[in-house]
Amino acid sequence: MRFLVPLLGKTREKYLDAGIRDYAGRLRRYAEVEMPLLKERHVHGAPDERIQWRQAEELLACCAGAQLLVALDPAGRALSSEELAALLSRWQEQGRAVIAFLIGGHLGLHRSVLDQADYRLSLSAMTFTHEISRLLLVEQLYRACTIQAGHKYHI
Repeated sequence: MRFLVPLLGKTREKYLDAGIRDYAGRLRRYAEVEMPLLKERHVHGAPDERIQWRQAEELLACCAGAQLLVALDPAGRALSSEELAALLSRWQEQGRAVIAFLIGGHLGLHRSVLDQADYRLSLSAMTFTHEISRLLLVEQLYRACTIQAGHKYHI
C-alpha cells in the first residue's frame, strides 16, 4: 500500500515539520509514503474561491494515479483509530494500492475536490490548521498500520 499526501506549501513551524518527518519515517516501515511539496500559489487580492480552485487543480493533478481519494473534511466521517485501521485493511483487500489523502490550504478544500473524493474523513470536530492536520494524519496512519500489524502502540 502506498499513501500519497500532497502538501500545499512548506510546513512553516519547525516542530510540526519535525513531527511530520518523524511519523512519516515510522510509517515507512509499514507502507510507502509520498509527500510531494506543491507550490502554495497565492494571488494577492484574488477571491478565496479562485485560490481554492487553483489549489484543487494542483492537488488533483498530483493524485492522478491514485486508486482512492480521501478528502480531509470537517464534515466528513470521524473514525476511531481502530476503525481507520479496518478501513485501510478493506481498501487494501479491494486492491486500492495508492491512496491519496488531500488536505486543503488555509482556506480548506475546494468543492470540486470534495465532490471527486471517494471518502471524506474528519480528524475531529475541532478545527486545526492545515499544518497540524498533516501531523495528525500521518500519526494516525502510522497508528492504524501498527494496529493492523498487532503492535501495542495504539493502546
